[in-house]
Amino acid sequence: MSENGDKQETTLDPDDFPIETEHGKLKTQDGENIAEAKNEKLAEEIAERLNEHAYKEECDRWSA
Repeated sequence: MSENGDKQETTLDPDDFPIETEHGKLKTQDGENIAEAKNEKLAEEIAERLNEHAYKEECDRWSA
């Protein structure tokens, strides 16, 4: 639980994508910080992989 008593989310929802980066931070499309990487390049790679994975899951849902 966060300091204000709200339960912090532990999963990403489809509405959070695409994941974007800014100065080494990973953010949802709404601008919410979700993680911080050691450097900008690593953050971009993580975001790219997460976005690719989310895209494949979405395609699988539509093809089922």
